[in-house]
Amino acid sequence: MKFYTIKTPTIIQKFFPNYCWRFSSSVKEIYLTFDDGPTPEITTYVLNELKKHKAKATFFCIGKNVKKYHTIYERIKEEGHSIGNHTYNHLNGLRANKTSYIEDIQKAAKLIKSNLFRPPYGRLKPSQARSITSKGYKIVMWDVLSADFDTTITPEKCLKNVLNKTSSGSIVVMHDSHRAKDKIFYALPKILSYFTKKGYVFKSIDL
Repeated sequence: MKFYTIKTPTIIQKFFPNYCWRFSSSVKEIYLTFDDGPTPEITTYVLNELKKHKAKATFFCIGKNVKKYHTIYERIKEEGHSIGNHTYNHLNGLRANKTSYIEDIQKAAKLIKSNLFRPPYGRLKPSQARSITSKGYKIVMWDVLSADFDTTITPEKCLKNVLNKTSSGSIVVMHDSHRAKDKIFYALPKILSYFTKKGYVFKSIDL
């Protein structure tokens, strides 16, 4: 299993102050985000659950998936959720040169009209980040990682990760992908119900 942290350390957030990691904690708001979609069945499930709780979220979409499943993508927007660019081919920024990486983002931008960007895997070179922000993008990271992508953990552990580490203003990462399906189906309705009962509002990101 690869190393990752559920709660993004404060020192990392301070080291990259130009990235958006979380929002003000003065009000009871949570920002759920979903990466890697749209995906048939999974994204539809997510949208249905959000609708039940009158919750809004932000979907960081992969360009090639938007092209294949445009109807689902349109539904995301029609139901009032925010969208963001997650590259066209889900590129790892550390393994791609700046030119090819930016070209991939621009290819996705032809389909995804948004100034929000999240790098796949959270990996990005400083030179890439500078180029992205110079084009008007806001780089959105997170402070809570659900780890729903990790096939070695249980759905119960995924739920615990979010419930234990999320606080007012948190940006939470989940994935509307096949790999995360069992954890999404189990954890999402419980997350929405738990925090709604505690008076939290789920909002989409608008920068």
